[in-house]
Amino acid sequence: MKTTVAPDTTAVHAGREDLAALGTHVPPLDTSSTYPLPSVEAGGQAYEQMATGGRPRPGDSLVYQRLWNPNVDRFETALAAMEGADEGVAFASGMAAISACLLANVAAGKPHVVAVRPLYGGTDHLLATGLLGTSVTWATPDQVADAVREDTGLVVVETPANPTLDLVDIATVVAGARDVPVLVDNTFATPVLQQPLALGAMLSVHSATKFIGGHGDLLGGVVATSAEWAIRLRQVRAVTGGLLAPTSALQLHRGLQTLPVRVRTQSEHAHKVADWLGSHPQIASVSYPGLSACDPTGLVGRQMSGPGSVLALSLAGGYDAAATVAESCRLIVHAVSLGGVDTLIQHPAALTHRPVAPEARPDAGLLRLSVGLEDPADVIADLAQALDRL
Repeated sequence: MKTTVAPDTTAVHAGREDLAALGTHVPPLDTSSTYPLPSVEAGGQAYEQMATGGRPRPGDSLVYQRLWNPNVDRFETALAAMEGADEGVAFASGMAAISACLLANVAAGKPHVVAVRPLYGGTDHLLATGLLGTSVTWATPDQVADAVREDTGLVVVETPANPTLDLVDIATVVAGARDVPVLVDNTFATPVLQQPLALGAMLSVHSATKFIGGHGDLLGGVVATSAEWAIRLRQVRAVTGGLLAPTSALQLHRGLQTLPVRVRTQSEHAHKVADWLGSHPQIASVSYPGLSACDPTGLVGRQMSGPGSVLALSLAGGYDAAATVAESCRLIVHAVSLGGVDTLIQHPAALTHRPVAPEARPDAGLLRLSVGLEDPADVIADLAQALDRL
């Protein structure tokens, strides 16, 4: 679904266009695991249509929740509208979404992936181990063109990157990839701040668990892409069972309504926290896209409409100092994940990026901070008392 209204309006109304005709103001929840079949033949045809990645035709039975669910479809429609995509395909988690993209290429005889580090630790681990039958060539953005082979099915990047907040010029990577589809993990930026498909990417992937859900109470993943790729991904989802639960889809659809407000407010808060951390004597460096030193080519304002609300801080005292700070926070929650209404802090090298190869693992003194909706003065005060423990 494509729309010409303002993005904030899209966030509120997309996927809800037929509610008035249904006589309801909010989407109804459909938790059916199975659906009545009008006849054996009609049921079989409907099953084949959806099991091979197609959308249900008018009058078709939905057959089985693994094939289709109305709440999942509404969320996908809304997310696709926000990304400017033809369609969205939702999954049980962000890693299920990434896995489906890889499996679709393995099935098509294109198992090779060119990937730009850093990436989320789970994605890095999946590619490095070849668990799904893929092989990987690690490249810098300017090496992508030379790394592409005849059997390359995807180029994978994440920007801003997890956990270092490195920025990648998507258009440059797309140019280097030539005809190879580019997958961008857009989790940190969200559709509010970045539109990878408008820059030439084929797949924009989100761990919807993070900003889209926004409250730390569900898991989900989603891919915004073309109609042709959506068919491929739905087929993988149907046969592997990586479906998103209807209740989670309903919550994610609701989460989109407040996503622009949350993302912009959290970005403002994060900028204040990053500025304060930059002047603290115990901090060796701060990585945040809103700081000019962290965005030398001006991607914020050109590729991104704002810097986001995740930052990385490196402690001068290394691992011991980082562990002390993480464990000493009182208001800030010491936990993995990000993008929620509350501020979270974690040690990537010991947790989310523990499986990453040593040469690509984050520095032991680095902490990742996801800034929430609390008053930034309170977040700063908590960091101050934690740093005072050093």
